[in-house]
Amino acid sequence: MSEVSETTPQPPHAPHLGGPAPHPGPPHPGPPLLATPVPGPPAPQLTGPGFPQPVAPPATPVQQPVPVPHPPAADHPAAPQPQHLTPQPPAPQPPTPRTPTPQTAAPQPATEAPRTLQYRFDGPEGAPVLVIGPSLGTTWHMWDRQIPELAQHWRVFRYDLPGHGGAPAHAAPSVAELADRLIATLDGLGVQRFGYAGCSIGGAVGADLALRHPHRVASLALVASSPRFGTADEFRQRGVIVRTNGLEPMARTAPERWFTPGFAAAQPAIVEWAVQMVRTTDPGCYIAACEALAAFDIRDHLGRIGVPTLVLVGAEDQVTGPAEARTLVAGIPDARLALVPGASHLAPVEQPAAVCDLLLTHFSTAWQDAPTAAPAAPLVPGPATPAAPFAPLAEIAPAPGAPEAVGPQRESRHERGVKVRREVLGDAHVDAVNASADPFTEDFQELVTRYEWGEAWSRDGLDRRTRSCVTLTALVASGHLEGLAAHTRAALRNGLTPAEIKEVLLQTAVYCGIPAAGAAFTIAQSVIQEETTPPA
Repeated sequence: MSEVSETTPQPPHAPHLGGPAPHPGPPHPGPPLLATPVPGPPAPQLTGPGFPQPVAPPATPVQQPVPVPHPPAADHPAAPQPQHLTPQPPAPQPPTPRTPTPQTAAPQPATEAPRTLQYRFDGPEGAPVLVIGPSLGTTWHMWDRQIPELAQHWRVFRYDLPGHGGAPAHAAPSVAELADRLIATLDGLGVQRFGYAGCSIGGAVGADLALRHPHRVASLALVASSPRFGTADEFRQRGVIVRTNGLEPMARTAPERWFTPGFAAAQPAIVEWAVQMVRTTDPGCYIAACEALAAFDIRDHLGRIGVPTLVLVGAEDQVTGPAEARTLVAGIPDARLALVPGASHLAPVEQPAAVCDLLLTHFSTAWQDAPTAAPAAPLVPGPATPAAPFAPLAEIAPAPGAPEAVGPQRESRHERGVKVRREVLGDAHVDAVNASADPFTEDFQELVTRYEWGEAWSRDGLDRRTRSCVTLTALVASGHLEGLAAHTRAALRNGLTPAEIKEVLLQTAVYCGIPAAGAAFTIAQSVIQEETTPPA
């Protein structure tokens, strides 16, 4: 049975994948993590701690929150077959979905809304719970084509990120905050222990849960994920572009980030569906998610993830690709790697059958019983133990060595200054300053880091937007325009819009003089054009 959450349903103008499609066959009985499904005998019953016997699928199709238009059913190209396997016939076409009847629970008090997430359930009520998390800019519908199979064995819980899919636009500033809201939602439903699979930022949420709530997570799958997503500069720059231009630039470039060129050309309806998912996202929540990813970095903590983990990645993923996947596998003690041929970042959409088989195999064989005592360990790095040997399809390069363990230590003023300086000015600027330092200037840079950034910019009395306004004004008033370009970029990263920067400089014209403000306008205009122009 299906059950939709109490929060706002998805908007009717956001198309989806046309409803779930039947899985093209049972999981094959061969090596446990072949990404390309091949037929075999009927699937064996799942056994082991916490697993029910397979049950018949629901008599009615999976319910959607509201009836919405959808692209015509598409033949998803099968994952490339290894040479030693006989090519298989294409998967059957999905049935025509029936018009669903929305199901909505009692609304939640407004004062509690920011602490929970919009969610839905699929599958038998008595089955173990499997939580599935989405990628940035998508909704829970990105997993539609895995649900019919997964819901035969688990009570599948899907959630939307804040401001995505019509969910309330209560922005979450960090991955930890998203994880806390998910835990609060599950607590309210009486769900204590669960398996977890998440894509991209959804994978980051799963990793955070495994680190801070290890007694809650029975098994973990990280799909198209990473211990650190690109660079902080990249995601904060994305936030600047969205704040200035809206989500259209992100929507326009989503297909090239999410799909292989061949799939995008062959499936225009699904590409348009993906674009509409981004367009219907709340911009403020999208920017907050970018900030959350910019700050996310668990490279030193991977050795503390103590549950069986599947790291799944599209072989052609250019966003979080095989290199990031190998870093996860090298650092997580009990992790296995699976590469999905013919897939990019949204592998669950591009190769639904292969991803479904991998998840079925992993969660049916790697579900850990709840420990008798479950205190959460302190969040400090620990050494990684060697993972069990495993050679996934097409994976031939050895994984890099695990990072060395570093003991816990209190954050010093210098460390705090380095962190804030990078967050405000960007990694590229700070790296350039450090590269140019020599024995004559390095003490001065240490002074700047400790007192300007570790003290003044780190105080709680003013937010960073206000500090940027003060800094821009002070630079114009003092005539130190050589620093104005860097702090104009910082102001954009700190949330000021070009219109607000203009107002600050107009104010300086009155109090600091027309010539000084005129020179400042020239510098700021150049920086704003450079920083807010969307990629071609």
